[in-house]
Amino acid sequence: MTHDQRAETAQGPLSFDLTDRPWLPVQLFDGSQTVLSLREIFARAGSVRRLAGDVPTQDFALVRLLVAILHDALDGPQDLDDWAELWESDEPFAPVPGYLDSHRQRFDLLHPVSPFFQTPGLRTAKGEVFPLDRIVADVPNGTLFFTMRPQGAKRISFAEAACWVVHAQAYDTSGIKTGVVGDERAKAGKAYPQGVAWAGSIGGVLAEGPTLRETLLLNLIAADGPITAVGGKDRPAWRGGPARPGAAADLALRPYGVRDLYTWQSRRLLLHADADGVHGVVLTYGDPLPPQNRQGLEPMSGWRRSQAQEKKHQQALVYMPQEHDPARAAWRGLAALIAPRDHNTAPRGEPPSRLRPGLVDWIARLINERVLPDRMLIRIRTYGVVYGTQQSVVDEITEDAVTLSVVLLSEADRGLGQCAVDAVADAETAVTALGALAAALAQASGSEVEAPKDTARDLGFGALDGPYRAWLAALHPGDDPQQARAQWQQTARRTLARIGAQLVAQAGEAARQGRVIELAKGGQLWLNSASADLRFRTRLNACLPLASPPAPGSEESPGGRPRKVSA
Repeated sequence: MTHDQRAETAQGPLSFDLTDRPWLPVQLFDGSQTVLSLREIFARAGSVRRLAGDVPTQDFALVRLLVAILHDALDGPQDLDDWAELWESDEPFAPVPGYLDSHRQRFDLLHPVSPFFQTPGLRTAKGEVFPLDRIVADVPNGTLFFTMRPQGAKRISFAEAACWVVHAQAYDTSGIKTGVVGDERAKAGKAYPQGVAWAGSIGGVLAEGPTLRETLLLNLIAADGPITAVGGKDRPAWRGGPARPGAAADLALRPYGVRDLYTWQSRRLLLHADADGVHGVVLTYGDPLPPQNRQGLEPMSGWRRSQAQEKKHQQALVYMPQEHDPARAAWRGLAALIAPRDHNTAPRGEPPSRLRPGLVDWIARLINERVLPDRMLIRIRTYGVVYGTQQSVVDEITEDAVTLSVVLLSEADRGLGQCAVDAVADAETAVTALGALAAALAQASGSEVEAPKDTARDLGFGALDGPYRAWLAALHPGDDPQQARAQWQQTARRTLARIGAQLVAQAGEAARQGRVIELAKGGQLWLNSASADLRFRTRLNACLPLASPPAPGSEESPGGRPRKVSA
């Protein structure tokens, strides 16, 4: 008996059937949490608010797993009409129980021949078994601070282990790993870095509806949509043979489609368990997947053109996944998520520098074809991991969301979507003015300027965070983009002017007295808090022209812009 998971209990061999045993963590509408089996989660999806894993990225990985099951169980949807029937159906997931019956053996976490998402018989030459910290992402190796598991993950339940197996296949770190028997890439017992698992290389994006039912359907892209599949070869991992050590033989031709991609076996791993739970793991590299130019296959990420990659790989055009910046809230990156056109200043004829996620294109199609009501609200949720030290450790896990009307994604009526993107630009320039005020006040008092400027910017973005999200969620079809933007600029101006006044009041006596400073372009300037405040207000008016109060002798236009009155 090589592994204790082969041990038999009095009732027979160890087994944990994911189709019938609860393991998927979910949040219900009353805020309570529970765990459901695969059968239960599809049967009760309409009464489940959302998945609620131990870390946000676990939710992203699990949703992709559930969507892969749906694609395969439904063998579609093939087109928009198929999808519309599912959306209107009382039982859109009716084929799933029969499908799970057909593949039940492959969903057994502890199956002796085909353990779920694992490699049977995986072992090192010395027969080593390693701590579960290698797959439990809230217990990073050697960094046990700020964790719920100060003693490490010595033993976890089968349900927890199933979630972490799915997460490891999606988000495992890079670095030197254990070399296993049968992997020709291993040398001297070591597997050298091959990059992070697939989902860790992208900027994850999901469309979230009010229930898990809607969430799963919104992310279920029809075969005639913006994402390609290769013939009839697209299938999830459990419909192929159990993974063996080393890379798959047909790697150069894959992924064949989203079923293949959503269940991509980035790693080879094997849990070690006994009747009381899981206590160890063997983990090494599986199927590598370079991220270059996968925009036609991976819909759950935005993409950016990389001229550095074009030069490196001698290719005319290379797109890389658009990762999320943990220092920027999701609403500040709204242009990359929803903008249907390139906002950079690329010369005419040049390819776009950014591509929004294929998933957003799919939602836009549902709106344009009037399958979804344009007053419907969805939440665009983002997920990402920041890896450190040559991608061998997890530095940070990011998650954010913005709620918006689906009409903002429509390509047929771009006005409101453009308004939302322009409002972010308004906020950026206005907060830059606030940062300049903080720097000027520091300069007037003879202090260092960078730290106060950064603090003021953080303060400004923090103050605008809630108002922007509320303003965005309140945009509806029929709203006048000009008036809506004017309303936002008024909110932004009011908010930042208040913060600016506080900064001036707190600047101190030295700033009020001021001092002579040398200008970068030559000459001198007497700078004190009063002149800094005047410059800030002038700049704020320039940044937010629709928020400016009407000049004497003028009246407010419908969009908030001052309009001269005839004598």
